[in-house]
Amino acid sequence: MVACPNTRRSVTGYVMLLGKSPVSWKSKKQPTVSKSSNELEYRAMAATTSETTWLVRLLTELGMKNLKPVALHCDNQSAIHIGKNPVFRERTKHIEIDCHFTRDKVLEGLFVLNYTPTAEQLADIMTKALSSFQHNKLKFKLGMYPDTFPSLMGDIDDSSDDESAED
Repeated sequence: MVACPNTRRSVTGYVMLLGKSPVSWKSKKQPTVSKSSNELEYRAMAATTSETTWLVRLLTELGMKNLKPVALHCDNQSAIHIGKNPVFRERTKHIEIDCHFTRDKVLEGLFVLNYTPTAEQLADIMTKALSSFQHNKLKFKLGMYPDTFPSLMGDIDDSSDDESAED
């Protein structure tokens, strides 16, 4: 899907969870135009792989163990196949070498690539215009509940504050 009608560049987004808590997230317009949805998704996987590799290294240095393999979810089966198959070269010549970083990390055992349906992609909340139902569904899955945030307007009935100020 093309995000910007003028530049034809798409938006990459990811959300990283530690348990059920988001610990890192990003949404950014891709620096180049992708020739296919496979390339678009694969570039998004490469950006996620880079950030996750750094995060796993940091958490390991902080003493966390058993962080591997990390599940990397994608809604494009062809991009997953490219990431898993080291011999799938002829069809992927147009994808830059740095994107093959994902494939190397899969072969090293750092990542497991999983298919996740588009409706379940958490990062879509940052990259796409969603229906209010889908937006609320993804917001809930990220642990953002509407009742957990207090109103910035304060209480409607402020008369109790006035009485305490007079005492």
